[in-house]
Amino acid sequence: MSNPLMDVIHFKKEPPPCDTYTGVKMVEAHDGMAHAIWRPTEHMLNGHGVVMGGFVSSAADVAMAYAISSLMNDKQLFASVTLNVAFHRPALPGEIEVKAVVEKFGRTMSYVTADLYQNDKLVASAVSSVLVHEVND
Repeated sequence: MSNPLMDVIHFKKEPPPCDTYTGVKMVEAHDGMAHAIWRPTEHMLNGHGVVMGGFVSSAADVAMAYAISSLMNDKQLFASVTLNVAFHRPALPGEIEVKAVVEKFGRTMSYVTADLYQNDKLVASAVSSVLVHEVND
């Protein structure tokens, strides 16, 4: 079994549908960190013209998945257990930078954070606990 997200980073595979749908483009992912650029579309705006929080959360979740995937071996899978997002200011149409870091990589539970920046200002912060599972062939 290969690591599908790392195959995306190394241009061996196309991104999964959720990445394509949200428009999150990975710049790099290695050593427990990931960096992405996200350009929300007009379809992601709420009635006030700002990006809906669910899409902001999704962008953070995508980057965090690549960060944790960069530490996993070919026999491990992962699944989010919790995802908590704090919104610091409205996310507007335009480029948003997403930076994710694995704070603790455990045998069965890991913790990942992500920060989203727009125009060098913090838009949102996310924290996720992630279940790590060893697959037996």
